Amino acid sequence: MSYLFIVNPIAGKGKAKKTIPIIKEIMESNNRNYQIKVTKKAGDGQLFAREASIENIFTTIVSVGGDGTLHEIVNGMIGGTQKLGIIPAGTGNDFSRSLDIPFDVEDAIKTLVNGKVISIDLGRLEDRYFINFSSIGLDALIAEEANKIKRYFSSTYSYIMGVVKALGKFRGIKVELIIDDKKYNGEIMLVAVCNGAYYGGGMNIAPCAEVSDGQFDICVVKKMPKLKLLFLFPTIFKGKHIKYDEVELYRGKSVQIFSGEKIYMSADGEAIYSGTTKFEIMHNKLKVITSI
Repeated sequence: MSYLFIVNPIAGKGKAKKTIPIIKEIMESNNRNYQIKVTKKAGDGQLFAREASIENIFTTIVSVGGDGTLHEIVNGMIGGTQKLGIIPAGTGNDFSRSLDIPFDVEDAIKTLVNGKVISIDLGRLEDRYFINFSSIGLDALIAEEANKIKRYFSSTYSYIMGVVKALGKFRGIKVELIIDDKKYNGEIMLVAVCNGAYYGGGMNIAPCAEVSDGQFDICVVKKMPKLKLLFLFPTIFKGKHIKYDEVELYRGKSVQIFSGEKIYMSADGEAIYSGTTKFEIMHNKLKVITSI
């Protein structure tokens, strides 16, 4: 096997950059063919992965960074035959939790060399893909605010500060939600369309989510007083938010959201802007190396 490591040097407040000598040592001690590319700006991860997919020199493309880096690389890999490898070196690393990939760098690289390959689902939003989750409403605004803070603080603290800042701006959104052929109408605070189980630095937003089951897990939080919402957020870390009457969980292969109001949207924690809000599951779309 041959490996292309795409490293985001600023991920994890510089943690990803520090993995480079460890990668070299382990790869060379195992006589593995590899190359390392370091990103310099947003979009480089997708560009490097796209070039590698077309050239077809490497069998495995490895994301070294956080969920934002992973999001770029996955979008670059679409249409190729390479396997995805992950070294969690960002602030959140939420998708790695769903795959049980070690956060220790040496153990993650050993998993890369000795782990097994599984097929996983991806979500699609227009011509863009997401590997972990996409969301609308308050959650997406929180992601936008947290991304401004996370280069200075931990992902959990950044997320909490993002919650506080976003709550000051946000109002509920009236939506029509269609999951497969079932409709829901109401005023919501957020809708999270999940492939993986975690987001926001370890919050267990979709406790029953499985990355290879061909379905989204959708978490809907209906409009509630902001003070009550502040009490709800900490319970998400252990998946206890589902006890609230305002929280509803659904499963489905297709999700459409319609609203006459402005909608904030994110994909894998990155703020995005889309002309549509139709989410589709792409079953077994990508092969990934994991310890599961």
